[in-house]
Amino acid sequence: MAEVAAITEREIELISRFVVLLKDEQDALKRADPSVLQEIGAEKTGLAEQLNTLEADRRLALGITDDQNTREAMAGWLAQHPEESTAAVNWEKLLELSREAKQLHELNAGLVAMHLQLASDALTILTRQSEQHHALYGSDGQAAPISGSRIVDSA
Repeated sequence: MAEVAAITEREIELISRFVVLLKDEQDALKRADPSVLQEIGAEKTGLAEQLNTLEADRRLALGITDDQNTREAMAGWLAQHPEESTAAVNWEKLLELSREAKQLHELNAGLVAMHLQLASDALTILTRQSEQHHALYGSDGQAAPISGSRIVDSA
């Protein structure tokens, strides 16, 4: 059953690369530099697809179905195969990296939400200024008093 150890080792390699990408993404978000985000997103998508394939391979090697909980199944398999110490160590490392990736992803999502809010606030301010500008001047370029009367009418 060294197959499970080999699969989990490959998963560790991929999720480690995923964590590095999440950190790169976070740095770009902190710098407000969107120029690299598309490339990072594409790399993340590719890694996620590879990780999904490896998870399916691991589930197949463990003999579990799609409706079974992966963590429970893996814990049960490791309990039945105590000689698979490499797979056990790999599994713990994989879980640790998964938690780190989840935390980074959530933090990055918060940074994206913050940037979106700032952009929305800026648009709101600009829109209000534009509306105020239109209220202050009429189509003829003359100042429009707030009372609604025209300058020409008051003379």
